[in-house]
Amino acid sequence: MLWTIIGILIVLWILGLVFKIAGGIIHILLIAAVIVLIYKLIKGRATRQ
Repeated sequence: MLWTIIGILIVLWILGLVFKIAGGIIHILLIAAVIVLIYKLIKGRATRQ
């Protein structure tokens, strides 16, 4: 589910860069997705040890 959301956000971000559509909102959402991804990766590694 998380990977799907990240994939959609990346596609929307690329479209926003190409067509200059809602650039600010897409960038904020992409940053939020990256933060969640990093958090999940760190948390996942901590629980496996």
